Amino acid sequence: MESVDKLNTRLIKATAEEAVSPEPNKVFLGFRPKLWMYNAAGENPKTKFKRWLKKKGEAPVLMSDVKPGVTSAIIDARLFNMGIFKSFTESETIEKKHTFKVVYTSHIHKPYIVKDLIYDIADDSLSHLILSEKDKSLIKPGDDYNLEILRNERMRIDAILKNKGYFYFNPDYLLFKADTSNKNQTVSFKLTLKDSIPKNALTVYHINNVFVNQNFSLNKRSSRNSNDTLMFQNIVFSGKKDRMAIKPKVLSKSIYLRKTEVFSRQNHITTLNHLMSMGNFKLVQVNFSERNDLVPGLLDVNILMTPIPKYTFRTEIDLISKSNNYAGPRVNLSILNRNTFKGAELLTLNLAGSFEAQLDGKGENLYSYSWNPQLELTFPRFLVPFNIKRTNSIYIPKTSLVLSYNYIKRVNYFDMRTFRFAYSFKWKDDIRKEHEFNPIDISYNSVGNQSTAFTNLLEANPFLKKSYEEKFIAGGSYSFTYNEQMLTGKKLQYYIQINPELAGNTLSLINWIGGKKVSSDNPSKVAGSIYSQFAKISLDGRLYYNFRDKSKLAMRLLAGVAKPYGNSSVLPYSKQFFIGGPNSIRAFHINSVGPGTIYQDADNIGFLQLGGDMKLEMNTEYRFNIYRYFKGALFVDAGNVWSLKSNPSDFSSPFVISKFMDELAVGAGMGIRVDVSFFVLRFDLAMPLRKPWLEENHRWVTNQIDFGSSSWRKDNLVLNVAIGYPF
Repeated sequence: MESVDKLNTRLIKATAEEAVSPEPNKVFLGFRPKLWMYNAAGENPKTKFKRWLKKKGEAPVLMSDVKPGVTSAIIDARLFNMGIFKSFTESETIEKKHTFKVVYTSHIHKPYIVKDLIYDIADDSLSHLILSEKDKSLIKPGDDYNLEILRNERMRIDAILKNKGYFYFNPDYLLFKADTSNKNQTVSFKLTLKDSIPKNALTVYHINNVFVNQNFSLNKRSSRNSNDTLMFQNIVFSGKKDRMAIKPKVLSKSIYLRKTEVFSRQNHITTLNHLMSMGNFKLVQVNFSERNDLVPGLLDVNILMTPIPKYTFRTEIDLISKSNNYAGPRVNLSILNRNTFKGAELLTLNLAGSFEAQLDGKGENLYSYSWNPQLELTFPRFLVPFNIKRTNSIYIPKTSLVLSYNYIKRVNYFDMRTFRFAYSFKWKDDIRKEHEFNPIDISYNSVGNQSTAFTNLLEANPFLKKSYEEKFIAGGSYSFTYNEQMLTGKKLQYYIQINPELAGNTLSLINWIGGKKVSSDNPSKVAGSIYSQFAKISLDGRLYYNFRDKSKLAMRLLAGVAKPYGNSSVLPYSKQFFIGGPNSIRAFHINSVGPGTIYQDADNIGFLQLGGDMKLEMNTEYRFNIYRYFKGALFVDAGNVWSLKSNPSDFSSPFVISKFMDELAVGAGMGIRVDVSFFVLRFDLAMPLRKPWLEENHRWVTNQIDFGSSSWRKDNLVLNVAIGYPF
């Protein structure tokens, strides 16, 4: 074997191994457990258990099943596709007492290198289009020969031609002729057309008539009725104007196939995605038919849409169980109107209510209930007072208006009423990149019926008291998400979400223009309430490594920091960072860790918990299959929250770079998940490994682990029951 660099050696070996068939029985620690299961079940298993063993086991791979000569030829063919044209593979069978193995030895050389690519396209129009995009060619001089790259290059060129009107063109009409007679193991390519190509494949097609039927039914394949149509922007809509489910003016903005324009597959895909993204149709078909007249190169477009019922009513009833021993039912009623103003606007009315109480502990008499009506109106477009140029993005932008009211009754503490209005935009660059911009996000909190116990708690903690004083929040936020989880073929998948947020700056600017200087010592008010002013940014970064056996290693880093300034000295309670719970550090109760070296025991503080100005959290989880819908997990979580400056009540110490590593809470555990794709029920059992509130040098508690002690289990084991994966 000639010298081959390390990277190629690994790739060549992997390619050869993939060609080996059949695969040997799997070995684990020197044993073959699946083969044992198969044999233990017997030839004709009678019991249910033995039938299960047979199904989950592996039949023995017999010597008669292996054909070394055929496998050697397949290996050579795979290597040929990688540019190793002159390889030959030998096989040797080594027999033992009960087993045998086949050793394949491939004699290879360095892969042939691409020297150049010459274009020899007989059709001038095709040649011009292909040459105009040759800089984007996947075939690069100096690269190794690879048959898969040649196939992808044909697909790339086909996509270019499809977007330029060549409706009937096919990648198979392109032919790469290879010349390997060059010196130094190089190969020259000539791109040509096949000899016999249908005439229509070389014809540029234009759009003729566009017909739209938004009431198409698979059960009633009614034909178009020319007496019952409406023409709008050269698009023919079936049905009279007063019977249109969605206004033609709205639908036409999502139709990118227009009369007289050159056919484009990109416009075809964009039209499909925009119409489906509206949320009004369960099926959209775009059919093309060639005109059978004297004018060649014309396509009629027939867009058939099967609508979803206009109204949907949904009821959800959940039983919520939190890791701090609070539990109770939650009910959500939802009514959806999919075409509110005949412009595909989605109007959703939600009415949610919940009740929760502590089942045991010192807070057995503590309970709360809430109800939360919310009205959301979503438009399938940017709703702005100026025109935005239409783009060819396959994703439709959306504008949402949200108005909500939330009433919470904390018995023996207080009543809280929250009003919120948000005006937001969502759009996607592609399948991985999503943006959300909230230029207006206003909320107002009102706290009433304060009990003596609650008042005393606030007086004892001025920091907590001040976070409840700032009731008015007016600001905006932006969120950028990069997500590769839907790219199922990727071994390594990334997820990144960045969320910056600002509040109070506009109000402070108005005060400044009016000559009033704002400060936290003498805060300004809006409608009698102090408004918040702060800047906040958070990061959620994840990495997923997918193994061949469908197991997965998932890692997450959460980080955030917020800074009150100007009119504020403390973050409002709703904007603080919290840590602990079923989607955070699972070994500790919800929101109980920190800030700093504080542990907030739910038995002592009830519903109220103090958050931080800064957060750092790290999670690692190994997920694996158990049986069918049952999945398992092993995980480790670490993190904490901190204040940025000393707490006025001496409740906690501020964040210090030299100390924060020693103040991380650490927990670990294992989980069982029932994953039926559309629904995941999760059970995670965790225990603390490190408690930052203990004395220094005594914070690691691994030496105290005692599963046999009931008191240790009660104080340390935390069972988290939740819906969905933690990240």
